[in-house]
Amino acid sequence: MQDNKIKDELDLAVLKRLSNDGKTSQRNLSEEMNVSLGAINYCLRALIKKGLVKAQNFKKSNNKLAYVYLLTPNGFSEKMRLTRKFLAIKKSEYLKIQNQIKSLEKELNNGVNYRDV
Repeated sequence: MQDNKIKDELDLAVLKRLSNDGKTSQRNLSEEMNVSLGAINYCLRALIKKGLVKAQNFKKSNNKLAYVYLLTPNGFSEKMRLTRKFLAIKKSEYLKIQNQIKSLEKELNNGVNYRDV
């Protein structure tokens, strides 16, 4: 379950980054996201295999490794699905933290001030 969450988080981060600007290299993605180059390569290959991303060479580039990564319509849909999923997760975490804060504040307000004893 945790592995799926991590994979989904990386997928979402890559999809978001590529939707803003697909003209990048895997090395740049790796550095920007602080993720290994191998993980980025694996992620992009999986997204391409699923039909969520297309990779195209720059035709006039001297650097034959230069690609532009384009989200497909399914890629945009998947980005929105993952965004909704993580928004729900973060809202739930936020509510739990709010409850913990209230509980700790109540504990402090109801506690004995040991300096007064």
